Formats: sequence, C-alpha cells, structure tokens
Amino acid sequence: MTDEKPVHFIKQIIEDDIASGRWGEPGDRSIVRTRFPPEPNGFLHIGHAKAICLSFGLAAEYGGTCNLRFDDTNPTREEDAYVRSIIGDVKWLGFEWDGEVKYASDYFGQFHAWAVELIETGKAYVDDQTPEQIRATRGTPTAPGTNSPFRDRAIDENLDLFAKMKAGGFPDGSRVLRAKIDMKSPNFNLRDPVIYRILHARHHRTGADWSIYPMYDWAHGLEDSIEGITHSLCTLEFEIHRPLYDWFIDAINEGRSEPIHHPQQTEFARLNLTYTVLSKRRLLELVEGGQVTGWDDPRMPTISGYRRRGYTPEAIRSFVGEVGITKFDSVIDVGRLENACREHLNRAAPRRMCVLNPLRVTITNWGEGGDENRVEMMDAVNNPEDDSAGTRPVPFGRTLYIEREDFMEDPPRKFFRLGIGREVRLRYAYWVKCHDVVKDERGEVIELLCTYDPATRGGDSPPPDAQGKVRKVKGTLHWVSAAHALDVEVRLFDRLFSVESPARKPKDEGDDWDFKTNLNPGSLTVVQAKLEPNWRGESDPKWADGIERFQFERQGYFCVDCDSSDQSPVFNRTATLRDSWARATNKR
Repeated sequence: MTDEKPVHFIKQIIEDDIASGRWGEPGDRSIVRTRFPPEPNGFLHIGHAKAICLSFGLAAEYGGTCNLRFDDTNPTREEDAYVRSIIGDVKWLGFEWDGEVKYASDYFGQFHAWAVELIETGKAYVDDQTPEQIRATRGTPTAPGTNSPFRDRAIDENLDLFAKMKAGGFPDGSRVLRAKIDMKSPNFNLRDPVIYRILHARHHRTGADWSIYPMYDWAHGLEDSIEGITHSLCTLEFEIHRPLYDWFIDAINEGRSEPIHHPQQTEFARLNLTYTVLSKRRLLELVEGGQVTGWDDPRMPTISGYRRRGYTPEAIRSFVGEVGITKFDSVIDVGRLENACREHLNRAAPRRMCVLNPLRVTITNWGEGGDENRVEMMDAVNNPEDDSAGTRPVPFGRTLYIEREDFMEDPPRKFFRLGIGREVRLRYAYWVKCHDVVKDERGEVIELLCTYDPATRGGDSPPPDAQGKVRKVKGTLHWVSAAHALDVEVRLFDRLFSVESPARKPKDEGDDWDFKTNLNPGSLTVVQAKLEPNWRGESDPKWADGIERFQFERQGYFCVDCDSSDQSPVFNRTATLRDSWARATNKR
C-alpha cells in the first residue's frame, strides 16, 4: 500500500515527455515550462486559483519555470488596475514567476510580422465585409459558411490594405484581416477566423502606437511559442480552439528552414462552484450595478474578495489540491472551500471573545464586602489546538455582556443556556445563576441579574456539597467585561447568492431573466459588537500577508478589514464555525 496520490493525466503527459526527451534531453525535468496567461479585464476569481496552482505548482514540482503573462490584446476592456490586482493575487497565493512579468503587447511587432508572412504566402486576406456580414456568412453547425467576395484578392492588394490599416487609414470596423483556412470546416474556429481588427483605442502599455490589434486566438498560441512554453495548460472551453492555434503555427512554419517553437496545449476542467458565479462579465455587472462595493467585496468570489474576507492562501491551495485535475466538468460544493478555510483557521487562528448582540449582565453578589469595582484577570487560552500559543489576561468584573440569544425567559427543557433559576459556566471565569431580569417600558429584557459562585474560578466545577452531591451545568457562554469592552463594527458576510446555480436560467423564465434575482438579501448584516480589550496580543502568530485573523469563540472566524483603522477596527466574518447552509438544507 502507498499513501501517494495518483498521478493526474497532465502529470502523466509531462512524465512521458520527460522520459522521451520531447523537449530536451531524456530525463531532464527542468525543461518543463508553463505559463499563467490572464486577460487584464477584471479581477481574478477562485476559478483562476485552480489554474494558478496547477501551472505554477507543476513548474515548481519539476524544477522548471512558469511565466506570468498578460494577454492584453483588447485595449477597450483592459486597465493597469487589473494588472496590479492580478500580480498581487499571484504573489498572495504564494507563487513567483520566471523573470519579468510578460505581456502580449511585448510581441505586437512579431505578431504583425507573422501576419504579413501569411498574407505573402496567400494564407490571409483583408476582408471589407462588416462584422454583421461576416457573422451571417459563417454558416451553421449543419451548413458550411460562404466564402467572402474578398477572399481571392491579390497578395499585393492585401499587403497594401493591411499596411494602410496599420497606419490608421481606415475607420474602426471597416476592414479585418482573416486567415484563409476552410469555410466548410465543422470547427467554426477554422472558418476563416479574424486575425486583426481596426481599433483606434489607446492601449494601457503601448499608448496610441497601434491602430490594429491582434485577436486573442491569433496571439495566444504565438505567445506560447515565443516564450518556449512546453506545456500550455488551458481549461476545456479552449479545446475546440487548439486546432486553430496549431494551424497558425504550422502555417508560419511551412517552408521555414528554422521553424518556430510549437508548444503542446492540454485542457483540463475548469472550477465550478455551487452558489457562485464565475463569469467576469457577470461579476463586472455586480460591480457596476452597485450590488457589491467593488471587485474586492468580501462576498465576491474573487481572490481579492476572499483575501479581504480573511481566507488564507494555504486554505485555497489546499482546496484546489483536494478538488484535483480531471477532464470532466463538474460542480463542486462551495462548502468544501469553506471547510478548507475552517480547517486551516482552526489550527492557526488565535481565539478571542466578542459579543455580537449584547445583553447586559450584573452580578449582584460581586464585591460583597465593599469592593463592587473589583476587577479580576482571567487566563484565557489563545488556541486550544496549539499549546505554544499560551494564554492572555481577560478582565472580569461586576457588569458583563453576553449574547442575547443565550438567555430565554421561558426556556424549553433542552435549552442549556441562561434562564431564570438556571446556571451556566462563563468561559475561563465563574459559574453564574440568573435570579431576576430588568425590562424596559416595552417589556423587553435589557438586563440580567445573576449571582456567581466564587468556588468556580477559571470555570472549574465547584467542590461537592456537604452531602457529597456534585453540581453540574451543561452550558458554557462567552462574555465581555462591560467596563473594558471595545465597541467595534462587525460585518456578517454570507453567501452572495441564495440558490445553488445562480447563473442558470429557469425553464419558465423569458429572455429578460436576470441572474441578479438570485442574490441573497441576507448576504451582509452589520452589527455593533462588544470585543474583549486584549484582542491584539503580542504573542499572536504574525500572518504572512499582514491580515489579522481570529476565531471569535462560539461565533466563527473573523479578520480585520483592510480599510479599517487601529482606532476603529472593523471585523469581517470569514466563516461560521460550522456549515449552517448544509444544516438548513438537511432540515428541509
């Protein structure tokens, strides 16, 4: 028996290539060269994390290299802000790329030169048809397309027109350069695809240098070729594009004495999650429509959103590794991602006590003998999963706060928290028993009057009475000293969508159906809470990314929001202690 995980199909391909010497000397593992090629037209989401971990992880495992390259071929949708966020996301996930960050725009000159070569060899032509006409003549899945009336233009005329396109001599959309392949091909991507379009737009890196821009399909495989990529890893939707990428490289290489590099593209299943939308177009709708505060809103499935919510890179990498790499599309329960986060934070996060919905408690026998203002410091465990984390002092006095839901005036039999005549343990402190309540003019309970047992300091059980009878309690509550509590804002984030498949249109809905109707109205609740004063301990482990994360006992995992100040911290809920959605589903 072995504990080793089975080799997934991409690793098997790499192993076979190394053994055969396809890219170098047989047995040379360092020849593995991968890349992560995002388009800078939005923030990365959790689906990209799978691609990042795969490409960077394989390169590291084999001692090869991985490039970070931006496919910046569409200046109308790309921004430097997206570039910066993507660079930050890759670093935060724990990966480093080979050399400098690379861009498709670095190769615009080479792309253009190769396009000219295709024209010169009769493999490309300038088409004067409108975009609408081109779409209309592409055919259908069961009917071939129709050749453009400009398909057989003379080579010299095509070269002249393409040069004028590059020089800015024509308006946007008036002409395109198309590859001359096969309008009868069953693969639509091979029906004379557009290589270049006219676009008088300022590029975020090249400025106004270009009036024509390469199409993504033309640039993508050629970038891999220029960079010497051996294993070009893409999600399954690119499988049908692979024959086109191969055609472009083969067409350029035809007749060459020194052919350009031909990488191998391999496709894998993308990551799909329940209760989650992973479409940059739809995520942009949420940002622009104000349904979220931005790309890094903690409810968003972006890597920036997860980071701001308090997820750790270790948790995301663990989740991606657990999901695995296959060729088959599937939908993963988002609860698995949440559980990966809980598992890591349970081991690593220091504990604190925070009361989210405060109810005042007065200990009426505190200070009997004349010192009602006496304060005792209780030793609270920082992390029961880590003995080296030690303890911290927490003040305890006459007046406390507990959670309002921890008291019921007329509790049922199996309610093990406070009620009149009932006794509970206050964590790390004493046992208390409620003997009366104070109500406001509306009859709402606003204060509990309790007594404490001095023999239970530290939460320990009291000694047996004179008859040897042992007193027991089943409930343990968290609390905060009222005199020392800090007033903090806590944001209780929940899933952004209320249905498992929020982007799937129901059969009975019309064309005007909007996925935003599935937004969860309870995805954010803001409360004013009471936090223990020593929440920022000197002995706390320092998170590598600088984000302060904690477990609020009995409440869940929380982090300090990046936009809050030391004087007025705001806490974001990262995850509940348990999967409340799963419990609710099981109850239904």
